[in-house]
Amino acid sequence: MPHFNYSGYDGKGKLTKGTVEAASSMQAVERLTERGVVVVDVALAEEKAFRHKTKLMPLDAHILFCRSLASYLRSGLPLADALKILGKQSRDRRVTTAFGALLAAVEGGKKFHAALAESGAFRETLWRVVESGEQSGSLIAVLEQAADQFKMEDTLRRKIRGAMTYPIVMVVVGAGVVGFLLSYVVPTIAALFTDMGQTLPLPTRMLMAAADFVNSWGLPLLIAGLTFWLWRRRRGKKIRLPFTRGLQERLTLSLVATHLATLLKSGIPLVQGLRMASSMDSDSQRWLDIADLVKAGHRFDKALEKTGFPEEVVYVIRVGEMGGDLTESLANVGRHNWELAQSQMERIATLVEPVMVLTLGLSVGFIVVAILLPIFDLSSMVR
Repeated sequence: MPHFNYSGYDGKGKLTKGTVEAASSMQAVERLTERGVVVVDVALAEEKAFRHKTKLMPLDAHILFCRSLASYLRSGLPLADALKILGKQSRDRRVTTAFGALLAAVEGGKKFHAALAESGAFRETLWRVVESGEQSGSLIAVLEQAADQFKMEDTLRRKIRGAMTYPIVMVVVGAGVVGFLLSYVVPTIAALFTDMGQTLPLPTRMLMAAADFVNSWGLPLLIAGLTFWLWRRRRGKKIRLPFTRGLQERLTLSLVATHLATLLKSGIPLVQGLRMASSMDSDSQRWLDIADLVKAGHRFDKALEKTGFPEEVVYVIRVGEMGGDLTESLANVGRHNWELAQSQMERIATLVEPVMVLTLGLSVGFIVVAILLPIFDLSSMVR
């Protein structure tokens, strides 16, 4: 049976922390309440250890798992039989192994959400909402909601990749063409002009200086850039362009708000939901700070306001919180920011393509003109 770390206040109002054994977090809260402990936070004690056992499955596998399992359960199949069928359908050995571990754990008497957590192949957000679904008897609905959430996140990632593919290809091709010209073509022609002792035009001298710089420092700079990129990637950090900061903020807010709405709809408390949803933001600390403020007694909208969120977001959340419909307000915030992000992505994609083509054309054109100018001078001297 899993163990849960908890923090709360005893009958004397003193903060207490410890570990309790229970089948689920709900049961852990019940046991602690019987002891006279007012629970503030509960978390699976072995959560970190579970995560390192197996690599997380990709989003598309999460989507397929949730939808297929919900479909089988809705048709009346027992959970164990549904897991057997899912394990046979997949050709991915990693997915098959994960389903086999789930089946063995469920048949061994463990709760489904505990089996998901122990496998290490599934996101924390999934097994948390599954736990809520098991407790409330709405497992099928919870799985369908999780599938929709994962689908939204997957669609978002695909749109970003699609919008950035063309500019990245143009940058690589352009850098390759310019690098080839500066490394091989320009030095050969420059040597010819130097041997003739002719005074070269300014564009040609600028081009030759650029070619010397590329030949001297091009390879070290390339290695340094690749090293820096690999280092950032290993640390889980991404390099973002300045003009995409507003876009990234809207996308992140959309994902977190929509996911938080799904968690609240599944019966997960707001503080716990904020901590779970924080993993979807690269700056997760701000959501953890909001969770701490809410736990300390602040209203959700006030916590957002103190953390520096936009006024329009705070207003929508305030209306929903005071009207008793916070879940729908969060869903509205998610939809609104998603629509704004989509339109912004389309504008960026529309502008980036001609800018990249123009930049590449100007670079190659400058090289060609710088090479042709001294040739024209030689032709006039011969005449």
